[in-house]
Amino acid sequence: MGTIVLAPPGLPQASFDVLSDGPWDCEYQPPVADPREDGPMSEFADVLRSWRDRVSPAEVGLPAGAGRRTAGLRREELAALAGVSVDYVVRLEQGRATNPSPQLLAALATALRLTEQERDHLFRVAGAAPPSRGLVPRHITPGVQRIIDRLTDVPLAVFTASHDLLHRNELWAAATGDGDRWQGRSANLVWQFFTEGHAGVEFDDEHAEAFASDLAADLRSALGRYPDDRHLVELVRDLRATSPEFERRWGEARIAEHRTSRKTLRTPVGSIEVDCDTLSVPGSDLRIVVYTVVPGSEDASRLDLLRVTGLQRV
Repeated sequence: MGTIVLAPPGLPQASFDVLSDGPWDCEYQPPVADPREDGPMSEFADVLRSWRDRVSPAEVGLPAGAGRRTAGLRREELAALAGVSVDYVVRLEQGRATNPSPQLLAALATALRLTEQERDHLFRVAGAAPPSRGLVPRHITPGVQRIIDRLTDVPLAVFTASHDLLHRNELWAAATGDGDRWQGRSANLVWQFFTEGHAGVEFDDEHAEAFASDLAADLRSALGRYPDDRHLVELVRDLRATSPEFERRWGEARIAEHRTSRKTLRTPVGSIEVDCDTLSVPGSDLRIVVYTVVPGSEDASRLDLLRVTGLQRV
């Protein structure tokens, strides 16, 4: 499908997965929870089944196939999209799994294409507090997900307002050659740029200075909107203590939002000069970052080649 699911910043990827204890027969349909039972977990099981049934395979880039018993997602398909085991999805739908983690609930909300209101309901009936409006939004809304699904022919990534990476498509991963770099604190673009450099991306001196200044200014703007976000506060604190370059730019007290730049990507098929445009999503405060090239150029030819050869590595 072209989606790479990431653990939230600071959480090891392995802890984001719930592993099955053994093989699973995908044709087996275990009994569901008695709908007459009362309680939050019964409501959780009900909405989880209902929302799974309403998502068609085509919506998430999966083939419908023949002989499907439902127009919606199969349990194994939801499990794969959310990064959990099929057995765990079954236990959730039977009301037998209690206290699912906020990370798992967020993954389910994204996989099921839930609106923010539906996501909040899922959290509440699972016994978890919905994400606070005072925190940096991390939920990829259905509208943003449809944009992701459509723009598969260009490198694309989705970041939070504080530049945490939420999603990257396969062509982005092939073009940037990032491999396993986007883990833990390094899943934040600002931290990565100021403390680890920008391997695989070339700027001239003018654009490098402007990009660094814009990143610091954008982070200050985000902190003004989300002063209660502990992760963001700690990120700024650690950046100021770790990077003299960030501290210098932070001292300028610029307020801005990064929008566009030009950069050169060093890829397995050669250097590709791209225009980097950042699209803001009203309401959710997400950033959709898209790399495009001039049509008919040598860069366009190399990007076409990367689609064929580079994706085999991802």
